[in-house]
Amino acid sequence: MHGIPTRSSLVSVIPVRGQGKDARTLLLHRANAHLHGLWTYAAGHLEPGETAWQAAMRELAEETGLRPTALYSADQCETYYDVREECIAVVPAFVAFVASTAEVHLDAEHDDHAWLSFPDAIARLPFGGQRTLYAHVQREFLLRPPAPALRMPI
Repeated sequence: MHGIPTRSSLVSVIPVRGQGKDARTLLLHRANAHLHGLWTYAAGHLEPGETAWQAAMRELAEETGLRPTALYSADQCETYYDVREECIAVVPAFVAFVASTAEVHLDAEHDDHAWLSFPDAIARLPFGGQRTLYAHVQREFLLRPPAPALRMPI
């Protein structure tokens, strides 16, 4: 039987500082070849033996130097067609709350960062799936308290 394979080997992380309408989220400006020049968020591949939430914590630390005070499953997965791998990618998303004083230290994958309101971040994101995910996070994690069952055991 022919078909498009499904792959789930990536995670994405949406950093948030502050609460409610005053909350800000971190976008990263891509410097390397993949997605060069686009604004996006921390993301990356799982390593052997790693859970998805552990990969989210590691990727956030590697790409931004940030350590969350609380980490939640966003209760959403991004799905998209990956032309490079010829598959449907299913990417679990996480919400990482960080201290308002936390400093960003970018890795070589990124050359700039910005803490933005959710409407401004949504306007800057290049892909519809990303904009949908951010609107979900704003609605379910900022405008109301997140469900305790979504909290990861960091």
